[in-house]
Amino acid sequence: MAAVNPWRENRLPDRFPAIVQDAMVIGLFALIAALVLQERVFATTAVGAVVVGFALQDTLGNLFAGLAIQIEKPFRVGHWVGIGGIDGQVTEVTWRATRLRTRSGHFVVVPNSSVGKEVITNYSEPTRENRMEIQVGVSYDAAPNTVKAVILDALRDDPLFSGAPPPEVVLAGFDASAIAYDVYVWTTEFAFDYRVRDRIRSRIYYALRRHGISIPYPIQVEQRGEPAPPPPAGPAVAALASVAILAPLTEAQRLDLVETGRRLLFARGEAIVREGEAGSSMFVLVAGEASVTLAGAEGELRRLGAGDFFGEMSLLTGAPRSATVSAASDCDVLEIGVDSFRRLILGEPSMVDAVASAVSLRRAELERHRTERVAGASVLPEAPHSLLARVRQFLGLSPL
Repeated sequence: MAAVNPWRENRLPDRFPAIVQDAMVIGLFALIAALVLQERVFATTAVGAVVVGFALQDTLGNLFAGLAIQIEKPFRVGHWVGIGGIDGQVTEVTWRATRLRTRSGHFVVVPNSSVGKEVITNYSEPTRENRMEIQVGVSYDAAPNTVKAVILDALRDDPLFSGAPPPEVVLAGFDASAIAYDVYVWTTEFAFDYRVRDRIRSRIYYALRRHGISIPYPIQVEQRGEPAPPPPAGPAVAALASVAILAPLTEAQRLDLVETGRRLLFARGEAIVREGEAGSSMFVLVAGEASVTLAGAEGELRRLGAGDFFGEMSLLTGAPRSATVSAASDCDVLEIGVDSFRRLILGEPSMVDAVASAVSLRRAELERHRTERVAGASVLPEAPHSLLARVRQFLGLSPL
């Protein structure tokens, strides 16, 4: 027992914890006393056990709980732990209590018997990475995917944040005056979590402000039957100006199409139209990017950007959608319905020839791609004069 004597200067506390060493020494002395002074020890044992048991029940509870802590090692000196709602760094484990130092610099002494009854959270094991959660409210006017991208970009490459796992942003709910987002960031700086939270909030604030995204004041708005204001028409009118089949239109006619059309917002990954579905409208991409794919063909057929259009065959002939178009990023789209287009054409019948010619070229290009990339496809392109007749018939115009 001399090798583990707690009074030895070269003892190994990590292998033989102090409380365990002391208990072993006391137990050894008790065993020797029982062997040498058997009669006297046994005579007083019964009465002494009862007295000592009642007098020292709290102390003995703390003692045995301290022994269990040292043997099981749910935490070590230097670990950050949470015990009974108190977070602190373990500085010492004695016979009676465990001593914690809080972030505020205060010492908290927790009796070992209480430690044994409480749920213990060890923030330092199995790894030092801990997840911080911050919630931020953002204006309803900002698209969720845009908000997520801005926040994630703001949290990149900060030394206070752990590189793995990467930060995450999830939409948490629709509150009274804002959309709530939960931001999750991993860090190894648990002792300075207030600094980490400050850095997260500051970076989010400046990033949102740079991108013109507001964090609303906590207000309560009561709205009765008043629709949200329409998006500005300027970008949509500019997009229409670059659409080949609408080139003959005047500025006033384009504005009329924008006002009678529908502005739609699609999130990244959503399908705007699906191949084979019925339709009677066309779409103009005002902002964002979209991907065109064909059933049976691998990869992307074409990437569309602002000013590109699709779905014109359904608008002009009522034909099913000839391809699937999905949002490659958040997309602001103008949908032009057949009623608005028919009214415009009736005022300018001469536009039909130019529109049908442009559509015929687009259709021929699509069918060429289909025969090249889809196995077994052999679709013959429709003659321009036949397409023009179909357009006139569908729009209710007199035949040539």
